[in-house]
Amino acid sequence: MTFVKFNRKPLENSISGLIDDIMSDLPQLAKDVFPSFGAFVPVNIRENESQYTLEVVAPGFDKSDFKVNLEGNLLTISAEVKKELSKEEGKTIRSEFVRKNFKRSFTIDEDVDATGISASYINGVLVLNLPRKADVKESAKEIKIN
Repeated sequence: MTFVKFNRKPLENSISGLIDDIMSDLPQLAKDVFPSFGAFVPVNIRENESQYTLEVVAPGFDKSDFKVNLEGNLLTISAEVKKELSKEEGKTIRSEFVRKNFKRSFTIDEDVDATGISASYINGVLVLNLPRKADVKESAKEIKIN
């Protein structure tokens, strides 16, 4: 009788490799199935005593590509791709990012001073500063009785 050593590792490795390949290609597959996938830009929102700060991560845009509107208490941030990136000769082996139009809207608090909102675009991050309205403390008032 001869003993044959059975090693399950090659099968496990091939299945593991297959799963890794599928998972690494999942974002690209989702982009193919859902064209708007990836058009959602991440945003950080912070606050302190004097203001709110919104940070929108949107690399690859020009400052002129952005449009920021405030209508009532709805703040809308959008960007439109106006020029395509240059296409170089040759075959693309992997393409993991594209610049796409996006639009995000936020409802702002009533304590935001709309006239003081400012924005800057530095190193691919659009930063909006939304100052709070100054607290108007009413002083006590004595009313005379006639």
